Amino acid sequence: MKLLIIEDEHDLNNALSKHLKKNGYGVDSCYNGMEALEYMQVTVYDAIILDIMMPIMDGYEFLTRIRSSNDQTPVLLLTARDSLQDKVSGLDSGADDYLVKPFEFEELLARIRVMTRRAYGQVSNEIRVDNLILDLAKKKVVRSGSEINLTSKEYEILEYLMKNKDHILTRQQIQDHVWDFDYEGASNLIDVLIKNIRKKIDLENSKPLIYTKRGLGYVIRNTEENQTDESDKND
Repeated sequence: MKLLIIEDEHDLNNALSKHLKKNGYGVDSCYNGMEALEYMQVTVYDAIILDIMMPIMDGYEFLTRIRSSNDQTPVLLLTARDSLQDKVSGLDSGADDYLVKPFEFEELLARIRVMTRRAYGQVSNEIRVDNLILDLAKKKVVRSGSEINLTSKEYEILEYLMKNKDHILTRQQIQDHVWDFDYEGASNLIDVLIKNIRKKIDLENSKPLIYTKRGLGYVIRNTEENQTDESDKND
């Protein structure tokens, strides 16, 4: 899951980024609304954590800009302004939630989970594809009752695929979603990680779930939907 932090307090920005990455999120950070708009021109985010009082372009103006362009990315306002009118103004400007500083990090994680569940049309923290279950809160993956140990990047890729079940994701989409804005890595890294994920989730006697669409990318589907054609493969 990819998040954008927009916060002009560098220490807080760095602390948020560190903790969110530790909890399995891909994170980009910037320090004002204008810079954030530039990030959003090239990357799609699952949610935005937004300060209100910032230089150059504040949170309210940023919200107005993205909502007027019909961008529906969930936004959590993170601010020291705690009056009822401040909260109403923030929510009326297009924010999805409002959290007052100082805050407990566990509450921030829970609110992010709630926002992104709504955005993906989920009603719980569990995502299911066939007998594969991913728990967003526990960062736990289970298939047929057996827990599967994934690296952080393997988990992020699998989560992204499962949230977009039946939709083909290109290698570039996966890279942009899982790594930081300025990431430069091996060209075949996505293929290597997908291969590793397949080895781990395709247990003995279980049918494959992740398929390659030649020339396009990867897709995860229920086993009964995997009627392969000449453009599909799972190797």
